[in-house]
Amino acid sequence: MNLKSSFLHEFFERGYLAQCTDISKLDEVFSQQKITAYIGFDCTAKSLHVGSLIQIMILRLLQKHGHKALILLGGGTTKIGDPSGKDDARQILNSSKINENLVGIRNTLQKFINFQENKAVLINNDDWLKNLNYVDFLREIGKHFSINRMLTFDSVKSRLEREQPLSFLEFNYMILQAFDFYELHKNHDCILQIGGSDQWGNIVNGVELIRKLGFENGLSSKKSEAFGLTSPLLTTFDGKKMGKTADGAVWLDETMLSPFDYFQYFRNTHDGDVIKFLKLFTDLSLEEIKKHEDFQGQEINKVKEILAFETTKICHGEEIANQVLNKARAIFLQKNVEAFEEKIIAFEENNQKKLVDIIFEIKATESKADAKRLIEGKAVKINNEIIADINHIISNKNAFELSIGKKKFFKIIIK
Repeated sequence: MNLKSSFLHEFFERGYLAQCTDISKLDEVFSQQKITAYIGFDCTAKSLHVGSLIQIMILRLLQKHGHKALILLGGGTTKIGDPSGKDDARQILNSSKINENLVGIRNTLQKFINFQENKAVLINNDDWLKNLNYVDFLREIGKHFSINRMLTFDSVKSRLEREQPLSFLEFNYMILQAFDFYELHKNHDCILQIGGSDQWGNIVNGVELIRKLGFENGLSSKKSEAFGLTSPLLTTFDGKKMGKTADGAVWLDETMLSPFDYFQYFRNTHDGDVIKFLKLFTDLSLEEIKKHEDFQGQEINKVKEILAFETTKICHGEEIANQVLNKARAIFLQKNVEAFEEKIIAFEENNQKKLVDIIFEIKATESKADAKRLIEGKAVKINNEIIADINHIISNKNAFELSIGKKKFFKIIIK
């Protein structure tokens, strides 16, 4: 694709492009001026995970090319829940939990995005949504939305086709997201919304609402100009959803997932995904990445190590990235027992504890059921011996080595 602007050219070359409302016109705008664009994140958890990493890297790319990034945190829309890509309604969170999640997400984003000198701005859509007058909102905004068309959007259509319930509450989500774009366009000169391809219908609604309200208010087409841009929803080479593992989500917060486990997630990338992930999730130049495209066999492991190091450096800092790199090399190359992660556990009064309980207690799995499945699958070893009994009891008072699969190694110290 022949793109003139540096941002869209790199956006395309890195594999971020899925759809655009008018890519030729947007390319022209990017070529002529610095713009303000926004990406939104709802506050459904206290951290973002790898599933949001493409959008975060796009924010970094915007800044790299000198554009301003608005980051919209959905303090208001989280009260409703986005039906996009969901079979069931999202859990309704109270305001206290939403605010707690908002603070956690803000802290996570500050590791990735430069907020100095107003280069990026965090905005909470609850600032305007909480004070809306429902009747006035329906009269002024709701009249611009066609139910017939809304029923054709994937976020609604797929739920109805599967006969999954879609509440009126969720149905309003796309109207509120469109209104968000209008608010940011009016008050922050934001002309571009970026999101995942599952947000396409919602984004188009926003672009059209800005145009319609601009026409109503007598604004020129230039003043009511807005664009939508989406990135593909990513699955791994083996068809799994990006950011999901047997142990749960790959969180960007070190209190929810250790930097070592984060490193290992990318270190264990499928061979077929390595180059794609280097383009999507690292700051390495396209020229540098191209040097690794022909690596095969054992050489690909070197590239995986580069991928893991670069992604960890962005998320957790270079010092920690070096630490986990050295630890990984010590474990997998030198088999150095000192590199095993130490965990201290306490025994019950009878001086014993079930292995399943220990695995869960040290957060090696999300549940005891997962721990049992791993034991049954002969993926758990104690002092390098396979344990296949889900009722196995640890009764010694000494430290021991515990390995779970090929990625998790612990030195258990009994208190």
